[in-house]
Amino acid sequence: MATQIDLGIEGMTCSACVTRVEKVLSRVPGVATAEVNLATNRARVTATGEVAIEALTAAVAGAGYAAVPVAQARPAKDDPVWHLVVAMLLTLPLVLPMLGGPFGWGHTLMLPSWAQFALALPVQFGFGARFYVAAWKSLRGGSASMDVLVALGTTAAFALSTVEMVAVWPHHTAELYFEGAAVVITLVMLGRFLEHRARRRTSSAIEALAALRPERAHVWRDGAEVEVATAALAVGDVLVVRPGERIAADGVIEDGAGSVDESLLTGESLPVAKAPGGKVTGGAINGEARLLVRATSVGTETVLARMVRLVEDAQATKPPIQRLADRVSAVFVPVVVVIAVLTFLGWFWWGGDPATAVIHAVAVLVIACPCALGLATPTAIMVGTGVAARRGILIRDAAALERAHAVTVVAFDKTGTLTEGQPHLLALHPAAGVTEEQALRLAAALQSGSEHPLARAVVAAARDLAVVPAAGVRALPGRGVEGVVEGRRLVLGSRRLLDETGAVPGDLASAAAALAEQGRSIAWLATADGQALALLGFGDAVKPHAAAAVAKLHAMGVRTVLISGDNEAAARTAAAAIGIDDVQAEVLPADKAARVAALREGGLHVVAMVGDGVNDAPALAAADVGFAMATGTDVAMQAAGVTLMRGDPLLVADAIDLSRRTWAKLRQGLFWAFAYNVLGIPVAVAGLLDPMLAGAAMALSSVSVVLNALSLRRWKPAQG
Repeated sequence: MATQIDLGIEGMTCSACVTRVEKVLSRVPGVATAEVNLATNRARVTATGEVAIEALTAAVAGAGYAAVPVAQARPAKDDPVWHLVVAMLLTLPLVLPMLGGPFGWGHTLMLPSWAQFALALPVQFGFGARFYVAAWKSLRGGSASMDVLVALGTTAAFALSTVEMVAVWPHHTAELYFEGAAVVITLVMLGRFLEHRARRRTSSAIEALAALRPERAHVWRDGAEVEVATAALAVGDVLVVRPGERIAADGVIEDGAGSVDESLLTGESLPVAKAPGGKVTGGAINGEARLLVRATSVGTETVLARMVRLVEDAQATKPPIQRLADRVSAVFVPVVVVIAVLTFLGWFWWGGDPATAVIHAVAVLVIACPCALGLATPTAIMVGTGVAARRGILIRDAAALERAHAVTVVAFDKTGTLTEGQPHLLALHPAAGVTEEQALRLAAALQSGSEHPLARAVVAAARDLAVVPAAGVRALPGRGVEGVVEGRRLVLGSRRLLDETGAVPGDLASAAAALAEQGRSIAWLATADGQALALLGFGDAVKPHAAAAVAKLHAMGVRTVLISGDNEAAARTAAAAIGIDDVQAEVLPADKAARVAALREGGLHVVAMVGDGVNDAPALAAADVGFAMATGTDVAMQAAGVTLMRGDPLLVADAIDLSRRTWAKLRQGLFWAFAYNVLGIPVAVAGLLDPMLAGAAMALSSVSVVLNALSLRRWKPAQG
């Protein structure tokens, strides 16, 4: 059985680091896969055998980085601000001549060579020491990170300037490049400072969710109200939730009635009315009434805890497009070093001036730092999944997000997905010789132990009758149920089941036709030896936003299909009311997955399936991406790639729209990350790029990629 191990990784600076850490982790015996996220500084290892954490941390340490179990990982700390301020103050006098050049002050502001050396020295070997340390660890581990490029480039510029200064001492007419080395280091420091601040904002969704869980709770114990730590709660505890307090665990209301604000959990903006017997979710805010809530889930088993895990899981994985970027970055730095060496040789051979050749080679090294490549995908994924979580959309992994943006067909289940899932018994037609009360009592006896929506409707209709549960009840998948009632074996289910018993509808045929024309769901009660006893007709209200959701999907160019086990007339009536394009009715649960697969038409369509029940799980798993209503079963949610925290079909369109926006930001980030390098390197090779401008462009690339991803936080659902 596969197990997952999460590690915090320290010391990574670019996508080349990510690739190196993934490689060394993958080589540890027993490890199947390893995925590393630069934006969160975490690694997720999937192991198929016994793998000691010590073996993983040792492998990472051997590569020049540090790893600890994620529970012990500390948030990445920024360098002290004063480091950046002092570096900027030391660098500013070096660049003043360049800034004053257009005004004729360049020569006046030029410092003596010894003063330039004195200002650049602490920047290069004091504040720049971090690049030497990181570069050495990287090279010692057998890889080359962006720190190698920064260290090589700035050292070359500093060394060249020092040699030139000593060669002409005590004169001061040499061409020096101390300012280039100092500016590059300072700009990289500034870029990382801004980047880290922006990256912290990408994790705000998880922090906001985690903050919903209160630290303390009031519990009713031994006839008195006591305060305990939330971590000490147990299933069965009765929580006393005062007005305005957050509910500390999932539970059922035993006393009190009022409203509860679940907006940060479900995205529902309005408070939800609650009464005794109603379920509440930990993290929600109690309204105006004092509630007594019996805890049903605590700690890591609450809905809130599962939400946090789902968002963390989504942010820990990477889509295939990021793996392509990682493969490129793995060879990127060595290739850049070769290009820089060739640039130096070319310029030296062409002009014979080693100083000019070195500066152009330095520009190549600096402009090519692949920081942005490692940030483009994880930052977009983090922001996109975070925004989705705040809107009540939980995306399980990056692969689901990637597939969702390309969806062209959405297949819906009907009951509980497009309808309220609470059908009512609207018609009961007994056969000759059978009374309505007798037929209802027999049907309720068969259905008394079932959780099916139609079964609950029958039991609810018979609540005033004396019903003895059937014996030997057996479910007949996709057809109905059978059991022994009052000494007779009876069946209750579809027309197909009626036909299997050999029974004929008789006088009930006309009533069945009338109910079918009205779009009612129909069930037949019969004896196992072929005698029809009664006809039952059920109705289920369409959800308020179902038609708007379908219209929104159509506006997005998505075709809609209804796949239902209901009879043809009932399914088509519901589809017509909602505006669905195609209907596939009377589909057995076992056949739903095959119908979803057929919709792909040989890979021409990307198909999403939306459902809520156990019988939808195979279809959810068979679809390119499954959407499960959180109002449904846990099995459905486990099979789906996306969980909708509200039973609102509009969230399907919102999820696809947000996926498209996220994917657009991801592609934009990768495009600009590649563009900086692909366009910048030839310009630097041609000698048209100053090292200082290269440093600024490199720092800007990382910051711009993160800020571009952060713009997703402004996303709001389009009005349908």
